[in-house]
Formats: sequence, C-alpha cells, structure tokens
Amino acid sequence: MKVNFYGTFRLITRRKTVSFEDHPGMTLDDLLQQINHRFPKLGSELLGEGGHLYPYIPIYINGRNPRLLDQKLRVNLEPGDIVSIFSPISSGRINVETVNKSVNNLKESED
Repeated sequence: MKVNFYGTFRLITRRKTVSFEDHPGMTLDDLLQQINHRFPKLGSELLGEGGHLYPYIPIYINGRNPRLLDQKLRVNLEPGDIVSIFSPISSGRINVETVNKSVNNLKESED
C-alpha cells in the first residue's frame, strides 16, 4: 500500500511516498493508525481525540474522496491502492483531477 504525502506533510515524513503493509480487511482507519505509529508528529497533525482524522484534512483513495462513500473512513483498502494525504490549505482548492494526475504519474513511473 502506498501513501503519497503533500505539502507540509511531506516535510514531516521527509518522503513523497511511503509504503505500508496491508492486510485483508484493512480499513483507512487502520492505515491512519499505522501512519500515526510510524510518524507520531504527523499523526498529531492528522488525528484528533480518539484517533479520528480531522475533517479538514483532504484525503483520497485512488483519487476518490472516501468521505463521500457510505463507509466513510471505515472503507476497506485493497492491495495496490494509493492513498493521497494533503496538508490543509487556507486558500485555494484541491480537486480530484489534480489527485488523479498525481496517481497516474506515480503508476506510470512504476512501469
């Protein structure tokens, strides 16, 4: 499972992309806990009380916003999914086309 970090989150991790172990039935919430364990400073930027993702953090799975799905952050992840996490911005807009372009570029670079 690959996670792409953007903005200030990339500065915290010192990496553009980080691989995480996945397992059957893994959810986005599970992945966020792995991120918190591996990068505690980042975890404090992403997660509030109870380990829940702050609502202002833009996050996408394969270019799709999981908050728009019925399962929300409990959505199951599949091997090969690419999760993109953006630092919040005070002005401007992140759109799905930008995320899709990043995911496609990453996939092309792997081939």
